Amino acid sequence: MKSEDTPFEGGPMDGRVLPVLLGPTGQPPKTYRIPVPDAAGGPPTVLVYKRAPRGHTRRLGIQTGWKYEYSAGGEAGEGKADGGLKWPWSKPDRPDAGQNSTDG
Repeated sequence: MKSEDTPFEGGPMDGRVLPVLLGPTGQPPKTYRIPVPDAAGGPPTVLVYKRAPRGHTRRLGIQTGWKYEYSAGGEAGEGKADGGLKWPWSKPDRPDAGQNSTDG
């Protein structure tokens, strides 16, 4: 498999460049999770980084690559709004979906 040297910004990995495996489309994964072992032997802490464009060329605006930015929220905030699959036949999430206005 191919890999690409990808820079990390923010958090404990700030300034480091790691080789990240590319998927079948030639892009790195949208999220990158790094388990950090606990010194006391407890469960590991997971650092979560989100993929972001590294930059664009001046003339044509073509994307130059990817970087990872630290997500301080960790696992929170994942789901459809964060780039999950959105099928055309799926209904939008509505807070009043459980209430029926024709009760009576």
